[in-house]
Amino acid sequence: MTVYLLALHLFHLILPAAVLAVLMVALANWLPGWRGRAAWTGWLAPWLWTFAANVAVSAAGLTWWGVDGKMATYGAMAVVSALVQFVGRRGWRA
Repeated sequence: MTVYLLALHLFHLILPAAVLAVLMVALANWLPGWRGRAAWTGWLAPWLWTFAANVAVSAAGLTWWGVDGKMATYGAMAVVSALVQFVGRRGWRA
């Protein structure tokens, strides 16, 4: 495998994690009542935590099934992203 193909594979492995992290942070910032309670403020910290969790789930899915891009992995990424947003925004303090 050439360096170009390796970079392309890694890019496609982490691209869904990055896009889902952006969408989840945007949704959490858009929802009413979630702005003032955040343990973090702004976009960078929640995006980094969500992105890191999504990359970990994507790597776990790749390790478990041997291929990336399975729908079960994407579903797990969505659940983990929501959980990270819930914990980071202290959702239990309703």
